[in-house]
Amino acid sequence: MNMLLKPIRALGHLALASTLVAITALASAGERRDITDAALVKTLPGFASAYVEVNGVRLHYVSGGKGEPVILLPGWPETWWAYHKIMPDLAKTHRVISVDFRGMGSSSKPADGYDKKSMAKDISELIRQLGYEKADVVGHDIGAMVAFSLAANHPEQIRKLVMLDVAHPSVGYLKIPMLPDSGTFNDKIDEDHPYLWWFAFHQVKGLPEDLLEGRAGIEQAWFFRYMLKDESAIDKRDRAVYAAAYNSRDAIRASNAWYQTFDKDIKDSETYSKLKMPVLGLGGPGYPRLKGALEAQAENSQTFRIEGSGHFIPEEKPAKLLDYLKGFLQ
Repeated sequence: MNMLLKPIRALGHLALASTLVAITALASAGERRDITDAALVKTLPGFASAYVEVNGVRLHYVSGGKGEPVILLPGWPETWWAYHKIMPDLAKTHRVISVDFRGMGSSSKPADGYDKKSMAKDISELIRQLGYEKADVVGHDIGAMVAFSLAANHPEQIRKLVMLDVAHPSVGYLKIPMLPDSGTFNDKIDEDHPYLWWFAFHQVKGLPEDLLEGRAGIEQAWFFRYMLKDESAIDKRDRAVYAAAYNSRDAIRASNAWYQTFDKDIKDSETYSKLKMPVLGLGGPGYPRLKGALEAQAENSQTFRIEGSGHFIPEEKPAKLLDYLKGFLQ
């Protein structure tokens, strides 16, 4: 009986894999005209793409609006497009600059420089080259780590800092379990027992490229299901944008490097003084850990839970995020 079931089960897995590969292929080849930076920017009136050479890399960013500058830094596995739901409204009161940082989207993917201190220097030079002395900075996920490092290493440039769901790497990362606690690992994250297996997977050099080249959407589909409460908040077009952005070997290598430098990030964090500028933390599943980190790392911080949101706050709760940003930044 078991011998008969094995081929049936295998066919089920093959069918699922084939479906996911087909979705990724759609992102790679079909509808490409609709998911390029040029096509996406056209959906945001008043915004434009641009590039700047900083710290030895070429950064792509999308900007629009008038007023005090606010820098938006996305996270894995996304691009500048992660903030598209809030950019038009935020641009009514600010100059909004959403950045593909080192290794992301249309920006350079060099061999090294993926520790958050080096990436923060990229953003520091970006701010200067755009002609600003100070800027507000909003970071999500990996972007939150870069934003914190920017505030720690270039505090004179940061007026206010916003951290979304993730804190800077700290010594606690070294105690993340390899295996999940019994009964806590399912399709949706257990907020009291998060299982961050991809932190380890992304440490491996070469293998993720072999497995995911042209198929990045497979890992992303699992990750979005695990970390979103409202899976429709990141729609078919969004997923095609992100799959296409990470399908190449270079993109996979570079994004993995954000994780492979955590050891250096942790050592750097031990040299940082407490932040003195106003800091706002907004959390979904990461709320308890973000709150604890900011209370220890910033003299003037406040952290709030975004009820009903998973990890991707800018897409799941854009109106609530805008309310907090407008109140805090103004």
